[in-house]
Amino acid sequence: MTPNLTRLAALTLVAALLSPACKKKEERTLATVDGRAISQAEFDAYLRFKRVKAAEKPQAEKALDEYLEREALASAIEKAGALDQPAIEAELHEFKKEMLISRYFEKFLAEKVTDDAVKNFYESNRARYEEKKVHVAHILVRTNKAMSDTERQAKLTTAQQIHSKLKSGSDFAELAASDSEDKISGKKGGDLGWLEAGSIDPRFSKKVFELKEGEISEPFETAFGFHVVKVLEGEKTISRPFQAVAGDIRHELRNKAKQAELERLKSKLNISKKDAYTPAASAAPAPLPSGSGAELNTPNASAGTRLGDKG
Repeated sequence: MTPNLTRLAALTLVAALLSPACKKKEERTLATVDGRAISQAEFDAYLRFKRVKAAEKPQAEKALDEYLEREALASAIEKAGALDQPAIEAELHEFKKEMLISRYFEKFLAEKVTDDAVKNFYESNRARYEEKKVHVAHILVRTNKAMSDTERQAKLTTAQQIHSKLKSGSDFAELAASDSEDKISGKKGGDLGWLEAGSIDPRFSKKVFELKEGEISEPFETAFGFHVVKVLEGEKTISRPFQAVAGDIRHELRNKAKQAELERLKSKLNISKKDAYTPAASAAPAPLPSGSGAELNTPNASAGTRLGDKG
């Protein structure tokens, strides 16, 4: 028996297990398979599962023929006794549990986390979706950890000389283009665009949000080197629009609602464990061959920042 055929039989039985015909005898019988009545209600449930419209008779009749054939095939295979019946029953039971839990939470969350709920959360928590931004430009004199104190001091002196030129009236954009070692921003007059608070190096972020519009900083150091910064446009608070955050809000609300409902359901469970499990000898897994261990490789993550991009 092929795996596909086994799974076909399993899924057919699952449909029967979950259908109303398993719980209630219906008066109208469409057919019998090996003496088992196939009711109208059972087949209607199958049509809904397969998304076949019952009103479209040709498609419904074709689906009924296929359904009866699969029922008969599954019955014949089961009677043949060639398969591990306990294993099949265990798999069927897992299918049923998985489906019940999944379908329950689909319905629960659809009713709990509505469009109105998402919108109301946004309106009640607008501060969460406000971003403080500032428009800045910088001139960078690079340093690295391998530099000696003398080399680092020379870099600081260069940054101080650049700052002196700016205080004397030199154009910031021209100096950024000629002297900045961040060549990418240097081509744009040192312009880094609008930076969000906390999204960049903490020392850089703290410094630029302390400056006023048009103000130029003294040289200060980050991991990238010495910066001289100019605030092109002062701090602004920008609200992210609802459409931009609705998906994130819905995801958050669904996770919270699901966890709360899961805890509620668990609190009502009635479980009585009688004894510790002791595996039978036949159930013990076969030992792995010598030297068959597997290694788990975790890729290294890399992160970048535009403060010190090299050109």
